[in-house]
Amino acid sequence: MMRELIEAALDDTDPDGPVRWHVISTLQERGDLETFTEARRLCAGDDVAERLLGVDIMGQLVSFKDRALPVLRFLAASEDDPMVLFSVLIAFGHLGDPRSLPSVIELAAHLDARVRYGAAYALPNVLGRPPDAAGLAALRRLTRDGDDDVADWATLGLALATGGQVEDLGR
Repeated sequence: MMRELIEAALDDTDPDGPVRWHVISTLQERGDLETFTEARRLCAGDDVAERLLGVDIMGQLVSFKDRALPVLRFLAASEDDPMVLFSVLIAFGHLGDPRSLPSVIELAAHLDARVRYGAAYALPNVLGRPPDAAGLAALRRLTRDGDDDVADWATLGLALATGGQVEDLGR
């Protein structure tokens, strides 16, 4: 059953495809060790599509957060593909664990706007309480990003992280 689900998801080549996300949702509902083990295996795959799927599954397995974070942090430090890095950041945001903050801050300065967008999404979710000063500084830098989508998302994230107490950002 697991193999068939993974193959169906990999056959849907659109990262936002309905079959792919139906499979991810099904695996999220299972939320068992077999699902986590398969996601971890995919994260170590040679193929970008496999790593992307593994990360997207792992980001939905909140009950395995302690096991997922080291895998995701390794990918954040070693992955070259911007879409995989984007998905790692989205997974960090979904898992909402401040232990991922150093990885998110590092990727907030990435050359690819998709990766910075992922960082802008993740940061407000991993800042901790009270919000980490270095994380807030990274989010403030992203509010001035040259990519409007990144800057807009970071501005929203900063407002959420600071309870709406956003200073004039000069945008």
